[in-house]
Amino acid sequence: MSWRVTAVLGLCWIGAMSGIHSGTAQSIYIGGDDIALKSGESTELGQIYYIGVNCQSLLQAPPGVEILDGPPGVTAAIREADVVPLDVGCSTPVPGGKLVISANTIANYSVTPMVLRILLKTILGDREYSRNVNLTLLP
Repeated sequence: MSWRVTAVLGLCWIGAMSGIHSGTAQSIYIGGDDIALKSGESTELGQIYYIGVNCQSLLQAPPGVEILDGPPGVTAAIREADVVPLDVGCSTPVPGGKLVISANTIANYSVTPMVLRILLKTILGDREYSRNVNLTLLP
């Protein structure tokens, strides 16, 4: 066997072995980045999950969210739920949650950016993802 064939086979083996743990699908599906809320309203912004290439959940705990920047009177929470990650080709429900944004009493019209951090505890370690949302608030 020539050294070229040996080198190619070696690189293929290294690629196959390193791909065992690194191949995960995307973990967040947020439909829109522009939302509008009136006083007292809530909206579901998207699904949160973390799966491997075989559509199996890699989460060890329910996902969390924190607001890094945003208007007062607006909250973000993840409602624990089984979700179907259709956007990555999976058809069975997996543990995860639904991201919900809620507005309390809104005194004045405003258009404000909101920065969210999604917190995930997975078998591969802790993961954090940021999402920007343009939020229009109406009294």
